[in-house]
Amino acid sequence: MAYNLKDKLVVAISSRALFNLERENEIFENEGLDAYYKYQLENENRLLEKGVGYRIVENLLKINKHFGEEQKQVEVIILSKNNASMSLRITNSIEKYELDILRSGWTSGNDISTYLKAFKVDLFLSADDSDVTNAIKNGVAAAKILHTKNEIHSSLGDQLRIAFDGDAVLFSEESELIYKEKGLDAFITHEKANANNPLKKGPFARFLMLLSNIQSKFLEENSPIRTALVTARSAPTHERVIKTLNVWNVKIDEAFFLGGSEKYEVLEAFGADIFFDDQDVHLDLSSSVVPSAKVIHEKIEEFTKANS
Repeated sequence: MAYNLKDKLVVAISSRALFNLERENEIFENEGLDAYYKYQLENENRLLEKGVGYRIVENLLKINKHFGEEQKQVEVIILSKNNASMSLRITNSIEKYELDILRSGWTSGNDISTYLKAFKVDLFLSADDSDVTNAIKNGVAAAKILHTKNEIHSSLGDQLRIAFDGDAVLFSEESELIYKEKGLDAFITHEKANANNPLKKGPFARFLMLLSNIQSKFLEENSPIRTALVTARSAPTHERVIKTLNVWNVKIDEAFFLGGSEKYEVLEAFGADIFFDDQDVHLDLSSSVVPSAKVIHEKIEEFTKANS
């Protein structure tokens, strides 16, 4: 019987998001494709350093240790614009790090997003803007892994810890646009008037629901997953958020309504394996203390259309 990916949480990640390939990328950009291929072949057996996306992948895969092989909950897939001959250095490093990643795709420069639905991908992480925007156009939740010079790739523990911004990430950007276009008072008035009307789903709502579904298989104290909402909202606009999550039947383990104050210290204290946000003002600081990924804001509308 064919292996069914439909029943799994499927996360696809590019090789440059999983491993630190910034040196290699510089060679490609400055010296061209042939020089890049030559360097990779010459270093085929040299272990790649962990990248910003390594931490989430490592702890995603640890979830499967709680289940038998036939009941695995998570699949991680490598999708890369490298060609197959360049894949050996990457797969050698995966093997040396003992990551249970069995599936991969190598497109020789062609658009990766074409294959996301074929692999039943629920979340795609890449270090490349075009890869992310193309994924969103194809209706797949995606975010750009933000490179950092800080050493934040090592997991702080075995529990997967994921933090989300609210508006334009878990929820639609409708309310955020009111704030941007009409100001804080109009935003507060709108949210109070609509407190009992659930927010529309944003690009990462389904991913949160899939995580929540896995969490439901465990007692809370034994769960291999912990989630957090870290949002600039405050009282009284928090009420609509809480009621929306209740309607979705989704439990967020921790929620922080910061009223516009900085998020990065809360994220560091939470120990996020990754934080998803759409605004650079928050990501510039968060990416220095926890792995962070940008939900590309101007493409959210395209995601919504693709899933309507």
